[in-house]
Order: sequence, then C-alpha cells, then structure tokens
Amino acid sequence: MRKKQAKKRPLLPDPKFNDQLVTRFVNNLMWDGKKSTAFKIFYDAIDIIEERKQDDEKSALEIWKEGLSNVMPHVEVRSRRVGGATFQIPMQIRPDRKVSLAMKWLISYSRKRNEKSMALRLANEVLAASKEEGAAVKKRQDTHKMAEANKAFSHFRF
Repeated sequence: MRKKQAKKRPLLPDPKFNDQLVTRFVNNLMWDGKKSTAFKIFYDAIDIIEERKQDDEKSALEIWKEGLSNVMPHVEVRSRRVGGATFQIPMQIRPDRKVSLAMKWLISYSRKRNEKSMALRLANEVLAASKEEGAAVKKRQDTHKMAEANKAFSHFRF
C-alpha cells in the first residue's frame, strides 16, 4: 500500500470555454491519447446542442453542466464482508467521485447509442440527461434504488 496519498495535479482549463471541468470530461472521452480528436468531438457536440436548443434556453455549456449534474449519484452501495456474509452497504459519495462517475456514465452510454457520429451521440445523451431522461440518468436512478433497498444494512458502515 502507498504511504502517502497521491497529490492532485492541476488541470489546464480548455481553450474555448476556459473551464477545467471541460478538460476533465475530454480526458475521460479521449482514447489512445488523442486529445485533439476528443476536443473536436466535445466541441462538435456542444455545437449540436447549441443548434437544437430553444432560443430562450441557457447556453450549450450550461445545458451540458445541467445534464452532468442530473447524472451525478449521491449514494452508492459498497460491498462489505461481515461474519462470512457479504452485504451491500449504502454510502455517501465524495464530491470528486460524483463528478467522475457522472462523466464516465455519460460517455459510456453515449458510446452505446446508435447515431452516426460520436459528437451526435454525446449531444443527444447530454440533451436527454438535461431533461432528466436517457440511459445515464436511469443508471443514477438504479444506483439510488439499490442504495434505498439496502438501507437496512447501513449500520454496518465503516
């Protein structure tokens, strides 16, 4: 085991929106170290969201952030062995992990969609998430349901 916790490296904000959260999302989206391709996919998705939104709505970046916050889980179940039996114990999630899980779910369910390009898939999943629908939001709801169902074991928390 490690003696000291690894320190968080600062992320550079992205060039277009000057936002560190965007860079973090793009780093999760990236495959094989192709960051410029990942940025192109993300910015194309933001452009598609910008086209599809109604005139009175917020900016595309705000819609993306809203979708991300709608996917963030608040509790999750963790396995814990107590006396030979394994229990699923509901636990609060750290804020950093909430964001990470939301990003991973949004990206993975975008990849599973059936649209032509990744930018289109991502845009549609983000739009669905901002309206509290879509596969990523369903994943969050399932996680919360599982935690609710196992609430009886919360006294085993460590």
